[in-house]
Parts: sequence; C-alpha cells; structure tokens
Amino acid sequence: MIIEAIELQDYRNYDSLSLRLNPGTNIFYGDNAQGKTNLLEAVFMASTSKSYRMSRDRDLIRFGAEEAHIKMTVRKRGVPYRIDLHLKKNKTKGIAIDEVPIRKASELFGIANVVCFSPEDLSLIKDGPAMRRRFLDLELCQLDRLYLHDLTCYNRVLNQRNRLLRDILYKPSLQDTLSAWDKELTDYGGRIIEARARFIERLGRRTAELHSSLSGGRERLILSYEQSVSAAEFGEKLTAIRAAELRQHISLLGPHRDDIRFMINERDIRKFGSQGQQRTAALSLKLSEIELVRELLDDSPILLLDDVLSELDSKRQNYLLKTLRDTQNIITCTGLDDFIENRFHIDALFRVEEGRVEMGMETMPQKTGQSRKT
Repeated sequence: MIIEAIELQDYRNYDSLSLRLNPGTNIFYGDNAQGKTNLLEAVFMASTSKSYRMSRDRDLIRFGAEEAHIKMTVRKRGVPYRIDLHLKKNKTKGIAIDEVPIRKASELFGIANVVCFSPEDLSLIKDGPAMRRRFLDLELCQLDRLYLHDLTCYNRVLNQRNRLLRDILYKPSLQDTLSAWDKELTDYGGRIIEARARFIERLGRRTAELHSSLSGGRERLILSYEQSVSAAEFGEKLTAIRAAELRQHISLLGPHRDDIRFMINERDIRKFGSQGQQRTAALSLKLSEIELVRELLDDSPILLLDDVLSELDSKRQNYLLKTLRDTQNIITCTGLDDFIENRFHIDALFRVEEGRVEMGMETMPQKTGQSRKT
C-alpha cells in the first residue's frame, strides 16, 4: 500500500498544499518548527482519524481559520481510495471515503495502515501504562475491526458504569442496575484482553530477536501482558470487589488498567532499566511492530519517521534504516548527513520552510548504495 498524494488546507501552519509522494522513500528536511511534523501528523490523521501528538481537532486548524481539510489518496493492492477529513472548531469532524460520508470515524481504520515512530516513542518504556495501552490499541484497531468494535463499546460501557458508580452515592437504589453494566463490561473487556494477549505473544517473539541483535546478544528481552484480571475471571472478580468500587466510585478492574511488562535478565526495565536499555527496547518494539503488520496483512505498512535518527546512535540508526525495505517511507529530519553516512538511498527529497514544501532533488546527494525495490 502507498500514499499517492496529500492535500492540506488551513491545517496547522499550512495555508494550502498539494503534494504527490514517491512510492519509495520520501525525505522532508528543514529547520525545526517549519511544518515537517505537521505533514506526518496529517497523514496519521487521514489514516486513523487521530493525531499521534494527541492534539484536539480545534488545535489542528490554522490560526485565524474556522476549519481545515486533509485529502489523501491511497492505493492498496492496486485499488485507489480517496480519504477526506473536514476539521471544524466547534463541531465533530467530517470524514468521507471516495466522496461517501461515513457515520463513524472507526470505519476509516484499515484503509491505510501506518506505523509511526517519533522521538516520544523512545520513551514508551519509561512512560506511564496509558501510553503503552495506547500503543496496543492503535495497532490492533488498524489490524482487527472486531477489536476496534469491542474497544469502542468497552469504552462507552466503562464511562457509563463509572458515572453510575458516582451516581449511586446520591441515589443508592441505582445499585440494582449495576449488574447489567457488569455483564457488558466483562463481555467486551474479556475479548479485548484475549486479543491483546495474542498480539503481545506474537510481538514478543520478534522483539526478543531484534533486541538480542541490537544488544549484541548480551540481553534477552521478554515482553508479557500485565493483566489486572484474566478474561476467564473477570466477572467473578468484578463481583468480589463491588464494595471497593462503590467506595471509590470507579471501575477498578479491566483492560483499561492493564500494561506491558519489559524484562531483561529478570529486571523490570520500566523501573530499573538504564536509559540505553529502555530506548533499545522501544526501538526493538517498533521494528517488531513493522514486521508483525507485514505478516498479518501480507502487505507492508506505510512508515512515518519523525526526526528519529537524530535521537539514535550510529549503530541503531543503521539497524533502523536497514528495515526500511519494500515499504513507502515518509521521513522528517533537519539534515541529510545521517542518510549519507549510512549510504541510504533517497527516492524523493523535499525541503520544508515556513509551511511551504519544495522539491529538493537538485540538492540530493549522489546514490552511494543500492536502491531497494519499491
């Protein structure tokens, strides 16, 4: 799958932009705060309806404008798709696929599968569990529509159940309705737990192999799913903690409280790992994500790399660049030295300056390595 073109209007610092992309490696370079990351964010938005920077829709609209548009053309197994996003300051975003409006943003998932890697992802291990759950959910939602449905329903039930737990404080008779919400919570939550467990098991095998290579065979990384409750015991344990939930007015069990554990030599590197171990584990995790998506979809995802190379040493830079094969890559950077030093082939070069994008092929370094197939 590839992105053929993207158009922006009043998005972030872009007044108007129309751009065709190469099916291979596209490099966007320029100084900081010129709009490079905004381009990657727009691609991610058009693929998932969400910003990987977790921004509100109104914050994506150019200052002084009332609305913004993202239009993206994707070709998947030879079939073209046109995705249109209409962002409004005070209304829900509008989304259309091939000019047909869709009712739910979730219908967008799976058309363009993207893997995004930003400097923030290198902190994925040491950040809180919410970030790791978000990583899981974003990837699984792109790969599995049933998971997307279950997660959407689970979050709706969870919010309503938490509201009920608060309301019971003022109206105790409402407690009689809690069991109905318990049933829905455990049904949807159980399927989410099982899907996450399967995904992490497969992801963990690849991550262990990659981490061993990156660490020169000195470390063995083990991923495991840290569940607050198993799917089989969810209903029973939820009943057992009813009194505690009524006291605290919040749901205390379920996949919304789960995490991923990262162990190296029997040490939990979330708490006790060095910064180097945490960053290497995060890199292994993202590279494994790419491989697993390839396997599950029998197709390569679109890779978005947001100024990641500057955060890695030369060994890890080289390892990352070697994985960018048979995929469309959209990469941002401030300079081209890292690509020259790693003898990396560039298919299309763009210079970004103050919300303007210009082709930069005339300044592209000479080919110093073998071109990969696209």
